[in-house]
Amino acid sequence: MSTLSMREHQMFPVLDAAQIETARRFASGPARRFAPGETIYAIAERDAPAWLVLEGAIDVMRRDGLSLEAPITTHRAGQFSGEVNQLAGRPSIAAGLAGPDGCVALPFDPAHLRALMVGSADVGELVMRALILRRVSLIEEGGAGTILIGVPGSPDLVRLQGFLARSGFPNLVLDAGAEGEGRALVERTGMRPDELPLVVCPSGALLRRPGEAELAACLGLTPTLDPAAVYDVAVVGAGPAGLATAVYAASEGLSVIVLDEHATGGQAGASARIENYLGFPTGISGQALAGRAVNQALKFGAEIVLPVRIEGLDCSGPLLTLQLEGDRRIEARAIVVASGARYRRPDIPDLASFEGAGISYWATPVEARLCAGEEIALVGGGNSAGQAVVFLAPKVKRLHLVVRRPLKATMSRYLIDRIAALPNVEIHVGTEITQLEGDRASGLSAAVFIRHSDGGVYRRALRHIFLFIGADPNSGWLQHCVEVDAKGFVVTGMGTLPLETSRPGVFAIGDVRAGSTKRVAAAVGEGAAVVAQIHAMIAQRAKEPA
Repeated sequence: MSTLSMREHQMFPVLDAAQIETARRFASGPARRFAPGETIYAIAERDAPAWLVLEGAIDVMRRDGLSLEAPITTHRAGQFSGEVNQLAGRPSIAAGLAGPDGCVALPFDPAHLRALMVGSADVGELVMRALILRRVSLIEEGGAGTILIGVPGSPDLVRLQGFLARSGFPNLVLDAGAEGEGRALVERTGMRPDELPLVVCPSGALLRRPGEAELAACLGLTPTLDPAAVYDVAVVGAGPAGLATAVYAASEGLSVIVLDEHATGGQAGASARIENYLGFPTGISGQALAGRAVNQALKFGAEIVLPVRIEGLDCSGPLLTLQLEGDRRIEARAIVVASGARYRRPDIPDLASFEGAGISYWATPVEARLCAGEEIALVGGGNSAGQAVVFLAPKVKRLHLVVRRPLKATMSRYLIDRIAALPNVEIHVGTEITQLEGDRASGLSAAVFIRHSDGGVYRRALRHIFLFIGADPNSGWLQHCVEVDAKGFVVTGMGTLPLETSRPGVFAIGDVRAGSTKRVAAAVGEGAAVVAQIHAMIAQRAKEPA
């Protein structure tokens, strides 16, 4: 059963008279009257306000494929329009038309919508929950947002699906080879196979085999940056540590920008289920945890920009300057390095040529659908690997877990017990993969294993291998501005502030920090703690003579 049918009363709450009067205080303008059928907001419209209906109704529509529209709901008196894109002023993924009797409604632009959420706990809670559930429902139903047309399972299509999934954007995939809209559009535009996948953005713009950055720009994820702006805090990395910093700093009135080279969530965002995070006894997926944190940060006014590559840090002046790709720059009074770690790649010949064509570094529902019913391998013995095994095993024919040491040396007991209860998991201790077979075009076909105890070599027919073998610190972009240890982890605590680096004003938290505890809870704790230390730094600087 869909989220829409189960939680409709929370997705589309009706404000009572007192709540409407409370909301009026935060409106961004006077009430407007719309004629029957008049467009109130359009698909792909930037900075489209949320509208609180006072009289009449708003009929909300989404895209249903390439050319058709499908109704989502009708907002009546006391109900409000919008979903989470309205928090940040990103392009709308739905359209609103005045009902048959017209409509009178109050506008709430992004700034005033956030003010309502912060200023009224009662109404703000109703609105925030509704916006989140509406986005979840759009993801579940598909059709709204972005349309991908390509060959199902192809590396480039999987890459774009993964980016949209990790970013929490609804999308619909159409098979370019099957009869229907997707194939018809490919034939009409004369696209060659090497130009696929084709992406249709909410605005209707067509992208041919885009990169993540091009797709993100079309979705409004990479806004135009003001070169004259000076932020109180610039956070590099949108994993749990960086998002926690954004939430706490923005909620305390600091101007915050968060930048990430990939998507929100970091390595934790790829976890199928986190079961040892305080407050979630039944567990929560890394993607869901990241999504909630992003919405919290947006609620308090933080800016989130992704994907954007950080090319360096200039720490020579009074202000700290992040150098971004495309000759863009961000200036800030404090920099928080929360760039985490990049996935470690084992020394296997031709590994890079199979990435996205059978080799994956995360296990999301996208990958799970691709390998359903097949025989797969997963390499790694840490908790992230264990969570991935538990998530994937029920969906596949057989899962080979490849580890160098017994699981008890590297994995939490609850995961070991759960894996032991899975009948289709075969554990290979003291084993490594030494060779891959197949090609980029057709994908992975097999892997060769070596068992170190006796030198035995054997081959398995496999089309999917998941690698969870740890990560290396993502600190190369710091360009010697701060001290790092022999392994590249950033050293902190050299002055009076425990999380400050060797360069005043630059802080490091989470997995990239030397000596950190590699747990989500620890990362979130450091993200909160660093904000107090930034306040202390600002207070100290205020006391210094000009």
